[in-house]
Amino acid sequence: MTFDFSSVLQQWPLLLKGTLITLAMTLVSTVLGLILGIACGWARAYGKRWLRHLTGCYIELVRNTPYIVQLFFIYFGLPALGLNLSAITASVLSLILNLAAYAGEITRAGIDATPRSQVEAAQSLAMNRWQIFSRVVLPPSLSRVWPALISQVIIIMLGSAVCSQISTEELSFSASLIASRSFRNFEAFIIAAAIYLALAIFVRQFLGWVGPRFIFGQAARKRS
Repeated sequence: MTFDFSSVLQQWPLLLKGTLITLAMTLVSTVLGLILGIACGWARAYGKRWLRHLTGCYIELVRNTPYIVQLFFIYFGLPALGLNLSAITASVLSLILNLAAYAGEITRAGIDATPRSQVEAAQSLAMNRWQIFSRVVLPPSLSRVWPALISQVIIIMLGSAVCSQISTEELSFSASLIASRSFRNFEAFIIAAAIYLALAIFVRQFLGWVGPRFIFGQAARKRS
């Protein structure tokens, strides 16, 4: 068997397009998914009883069903209710909801590990509930669980390959299209795998740099 990567690399604009779409989907789903996940973590830790149960049901539903089923439900199931979404919108929405469920439990674990004495000290300074959560509880909680959140973001980015099943033109869709045109399946998917590996390393390093500096580190505390 002879390998011919040139026929695949000649279609680099298609690979570039798929890579950029994958990155864009990851960016949007990460930002919105983590925000929703933090809200779920707060609801699980401090919400009223009905809110804790509602949030718990959502988290367990997402965590105990296959992602592809969630994706198909949003893209193929919601139109039955009159809600028609494009492939890219359905993909991003499913990624956000999936990430939020896992991030909610991860964040809750960090919140539960916050010493009670820190909260009591904040209460003695007459800080309100929002100030206590945003300034005293959340930053150290995120610092504890940030590596786990980064890993979950990587899983979501790699899981976005499933979105090709509804014709979302991300990286795996581009690789499949190139393979069908060039009949070079091995080369096409080896290159796609290498790109996914590079993206995973880049995202991990980037989030590892951003977190301590702008989200839960000293700079973030100064802004608050």
